[in-house]
Amino acid sequence: MAMAMMRSGLQAALRRGVRTAPPKRRFSSSANHDDAYEAAKWEKITYAGIVSCTVLAIYNLSQGHPHFEEEPKYSYLHVRNKEFPWGPDGLFETKKHEGH
Repeated sequence: MAMAMMRSGLQAALRRGVRTAPPKRRFSSSANHDDAYEAAKWEKITYAGIVSCTVLAIYNLSQGHPHFEEEPKYSYLHVRNKEFPWGPDGLFETKKHEGH
């Protein structure tokens, strides 16, 4: 009987002692950082990116690029200068008779 009382007392003590506050959830955005600090940091990064892209664009556009004197002549660019086999009218067009 003493053993049963001791066991029930120990179980009750463990149940009461286990109740602790749940751990506080920590998110990566709120871990020791101030929101204003983060906003200022990303504003500076944005401005630095705009300046660097503008400088790179000006540099690239100021460089010369090669000009070809004449386009290469390919055989498939040949323009057909003779009449079509079906005549000067379109293939699916019908000629209007003068009598109608």
